Amino acid sequence: MSREKEKMISGEIYDPTDLKLVLDRAYANKICTKYNKKSFNEINMRSRLLKKIIRASGNFWIKPPFFCDYGYNIEIGKNVMLNFGCVILDVCSVKIGDNTLIGPNSHIYTACHSLDACERMENREYGKPVSIGSNVWIGGNCVVLPGVSIGDNSIIGAGSVVTKDIPSNVVAVGNPCEVIKENGSLPV
Repeated sequence: MSREKEKMISGEIYDPTDLKLVLDRAYANKICTKYNKKSFNEINMRSRLLKKIIRASGNFWIKPPFFCDYGYNIEIGKNVMLNFGCVILDVCSVKIGDNTLIGPNSHIYTACHSLDACERMENREYGKPVSIGSNVWIGGNCVVLPGVSIGDNSIIGAGSVVTKDIPSNVVAVGNPCEVIKENGSLPV
């Protein structure tokens, strides 16, 4: 593993132009392109192809098109479903718990850039991991920002931008996403 890849995965500032990282992104892009171009099959949704890059502990369903940076930083639990058009920028760990549903056109970001324009021009990035619990439902067109955790059994309303941690067993909506009520789901 290259030093830049180690730094990327651990959330340190790294150089995304590192040859190992460029090749890793190219491989993930090749898998996603192949996945997205094949004729759609509702039965298995070609999950075997995505298992080449994504770590999964059980059955999962991802409806194409699907895009990710690397894939190897994505860990998916059992019975997870990502609907059409999901994007995961996985420079750091993205963990998605069992029985979680993610609506169409939702995006999960771990990639971060400097607020300073000069530093951004130096090809330096860093990341913050994202954790999504079990039995979570994220509505369509949501964005989950770097460093966010969403607790078990929570619901994120469609169109929300999740900018901070969301606890377990709540319904949260909006931009920025805020808790509006207790969910009352069974604890995991």
